[in-house]
Formats: sequence, C-alpha cells, structure tokens
Amino acid sequence: MPNQLSGGQQQRVAIGRALINHPAIILADEPTGNLDRRNSQDIMTLLRQANIKQGQTLIVITHDPDIAKQADRVVTINDGVLREGR
Repeated sequence: MPNQLSGGQQQRVAIGRALINHPAIILADEPTGNLDRRNSQDIMTLLRQANIKQGQTLIVITHDPDIAKQADRVVTINDGVLREGR
C-alpha cells in the first residue's frame, strides 16, 4: 500500500517509475532529499548510469553540495542571477 511507505521509499518508487520508460530527459528535483547517505549515493549512481548508458539527459536540482559535485556541469542561481561554474 502506497500510504504505508516511508518518504524515502516513496521517493525511490517515484524515481523507478520515472526511469522505467527511458525518457530522453530526466528532471530530478531534490532526488535524494528524503534519503540517507547510502541510498542517496545509490540513487545518484542509478541516475548517472541512465545518463551514461542510456544517453538520457539528466537535470538535477539540489541544495546538497555533495550531489552537485557529481555533475558534469553546474549552474547556480544566486540572488536571482544564473551563473555557470562550480
């Protein structure tokens, strides 16, 4: 039953559902927000594999600097200004 799943379990199910049809673009807003460190890394590994092996474009929105460090390209918004770079 979906209402018996924890927030982290619901998040992992949602990510699985998003990946199952191999979309061209994956937009992930805080994909690891409700997960512990180990599960966060597992999810990021899964998303990176989708990017590398399936050629899917991956756009991740995060406040977690450890997640941002894994990106090939980082764009930030500071005081309403869009900036590229780390």
